Amino acid sequence: MRIFDPHIHMSSRTTDDYEAMYAAGVRALVEPAFWLGQPRTSVGSYTDYFDALIGWERFRAAQFGIRHHCTIALNPKEANDPRCREVLDVLPRYLAKDGVVAVGEVGYDSMTKEEDEVFARQLAMALDHDLPVMVHTPHRDKLEGTKRTLDVVREAGIAPERVIVDHLNEVTVKLVKDSGAWMGFSIYPDTKMDEHRMVEILRQYGLEKMIVNSAADWGRSDPLKTAKTGKAMLDGGFTDADVDKVLWQNPVDFYDQSGRLTLDPLPGFTGEAETFEGNSVLRGARK
Repeated sequence: MRIFDPHIHMSSRTTDDYEAMYAAGVRALVEPAFWLGQPRTSVGSYTDYFDALIGWERFRAAQFGIRHHCTIALNPKEANDPRCREVLDVLPRYLAKDGVVAVGEVGYDSMTKEEDEVFARQLAMALDHDLPVMVHTPHRDKLEGTKRTLDVVREAGIAPERVIVDHLNEVTVKLVKDSGAWMGFSIYPDTKMDEHRMVEILRQYGLEKMIVNSAADWGRSDPLKTAKTGKAMLDGGFTDADVDKVLWQNPVDFYDQSGRLTLDPLPGFTGEAETFEGNSVLRGARK
């Protein structure tokens, strides 16, 4: 079981998490830019954060054998804060950086006029920089937010295969599947989606364009939920090849549209067969 976690906020996680993720088979990840749990008060706090994503966090992940990539954006929650709007003017220089594989997270939180404007402007940046887009669907009124998201994406002229609509559930999955966009699911201990519900969605809708992530952050979350979803798939009758498609090949195919993925093993790390809760995975050994 090799794993690419396509949405995880490692700047809020510990080095123990990196070690556990590598042991469970994680070899690459994408860290989307998001809010920090409290309001930012200046553009400088954003640029410091972006610099950490493309520099320090990439280095930190490499110490544990994991390739780190990121997405860059003004997130929906802070799109409503006028103190943050100036960050839109500095985004282009970050969207040109190595390791930046998409514009994101963009989309909706409260579906305000301000969020409409920021969403549309960042979709235009994705077109300008030839990057795919990671879209955050709102936690409240998710169905309406997903419909509105797909409308805005169509109006922007972005091909649906270059968009992943994330944080989906049973209510929104068919809508996104019918649109032709990629479908993202965040597997959480208490909220959003769990691994057993995910297996049923895969059984009903198939494996094409399905993306599973842990979205682990500073809240109650689990960076091993990708591996646990793989185990649940195997227990549910899916094959090793099915698991590899969902946990590795699908996220690789989506983010490879950026032309910036780096997936070769890091120097000093090898992979050997071990077990994760009774199923074969790659367990890393440092040379």
